[in-house]
Amino acid sequence: MFTGIIEEIGHIAAIEKGNRSAKLVITANKILQDIKLGDSIAVNGICLTACHIAKQNFTADVMAETMNRSNLGELKKGSAVNLERAIPANGRFGGHIVSGHVDGTGTITNFKKDENAVWVTIKANATILKYIVEKGSIAIDGISLTVAFVDDSCFQVSIIPHTADETILLHKKVGDTVNLECDVIGKYVEKLLNYNNNETQQKKGITLEFLQSNGF
Repeated sequence: MFTGIIEEIGHIAAIEKGNRSAKLVITANKILQDIKLGDSIAVNGICLTACHIAKQNFTADVMAETMNRSNLGELKKGSAVNLERAIPANGRFGGHIVSGHVDGTGTITNFKKDENAVWVTIKANATILKYIVEKGSIAIDGISLTVAFVDDSCFQVSIIPHTADETILLHKKVGDTVNLECDVIGKYVEKLLNYNNNETQQKKGITLEFLQSNGF
């Protein structure tokens, strides 16, 4: 589990791509101080497992499902990435609950300066936008942010100077993709509501109307 508070910016030292999977070697500093083999690290918001740890980098395997759902396939040697270790039991929840299991990607369509902040507009499809609410939480490339605006085609967030300095979001340009993880609460609510509807349908069973419509 993560909170979306980025600890440092790492860089891709090497990337080995298979047909549908990949192996990443990522340079870092702060997060290497206390991680162990098998620990979870969020890389651009994606929960990956450290399968090898060296003095200045760690290695993680990326399976096909993750490549399909995220923008990790667009990374190349030298690419900057947001890094966050899994939160310890005694840690602070400075952002919101982030699982590191992204729902998909969005596309940056605009940057707009607003005094000390920058508004970022991100286009996403309906399957993601339905979980995004104004003043709710969203993880963008692993960054916990508050939704400032949302409609049926896009949403916007406002980036303060600290977030701009500590993450890669404003290093991107219009047309770049970002990993999106919606607040898990909305997904649970939808699941429960659909479950109740399905259960009601199942309880109806064979009715008089069903028999009549089928010639009985």
